[in-house]
Amino acid sequence: MTEYNPVVRVEESRELARDLVVIPNRGVELVPNIGVIGGSQAVLVVETGMGPRNAQAVLAFAAEYARGRKLYLTTTHFHPEHAFGARTFAGQATFLVNQEQAGELAAKGPSYLEMFRGLDGGIARELRGVELPTPDLVYPDVYDLDLGGRVVRLRAAGRAHSRGDQVVTVPDAGVMFTGDLVETGQFAIFPWFPPHDTDVSGLRWIEVMDRLAAERPRVVVPGHGEAGGPELLADVGDYLRLLRDETWVRRDSAMSEETIIEEVRALLIERHPEWCGREWIDKGVACLCAEHAWGSKARVGTTEEK
Repeated sequence: MTEYNPVVRVEESRELARDLVVIPNRGVELVPNIGVIGGSQAVLVVETGMGPRNAQAVLAFAAEYARGRKLYLTTTHFHPEHAFGARTFAGQATFLVNQEQAGELAAKGPSYLEMFRGLDGGIARELRGVELPTPDLVYPDVYDLDLGGRVVRLRAAGRAHSRGDQVVTVPDAGVMFTGDLVETGQFAIFPWFPPHDTDVSGLRWIEVMDRLAAERPRVVVPGHGEAGGPELLADVGDYLRLLRDETWVRRDSAMSEETIIEEVRALLIERHPEWCGREWIDKGVACLCAEHAWGSKARVGTTEEK
């Protein structure tokens, strides 16, 4: 079995716009795309990489890039490769996130740390010495961060990939960081782990993608995979609708969940044979089966009320 090596390579950073660079994940699993966004007075880092070693490399890069400007840090959601290096920035940067994300980090962070440490030797190595952070600044829904001549907007997306997803946009550059709401070259990641974590919602995820697609950013930086244009948002929305429709049409016929998973998996792999992350298809079907049951109960309740 090949060991994961989730290491951020800061030397491969590239400029997306004026005073805005991305450290790409290079297609490496459990390495996120990382943003560094500058204004005249401050610099915002988006994502930390997994664990202290990666975070130290990102912090060193950001400090050199900032050249004396104030540092801020934010994360698109609480999952380990995005946020579990944040403690390394303590005392060096102001860490700010939305309220739901802060709550998830506090409530679920310890169990996710334990789970990821048990996955693979390379992952466990990067998570040595992790101390879960406490944000310095927590906002409810929207926060406009003034970096000096450039305002970056942080927004709680609402429950979708996680309960506390956050979208980071740079309006003057037309750049949007989505975290794992969007991936390129892989099936959407559904962290559906009942009974421990069932906050992912395929239905709300579709609604979020529709809202984001309507904004038509110039550049979309996904959680993992190559950056692209607004078509990335539409592509994810289309995939999620297909996943929902193919799952629900089978669920309507009282087909077993196991059979639905088997059939939908085969169909989607045939449709996208080049995509990785096939294990997430099963999780997505299971999530949408649960949401189908919830939706059916809601419809029955509405009918009875009438």
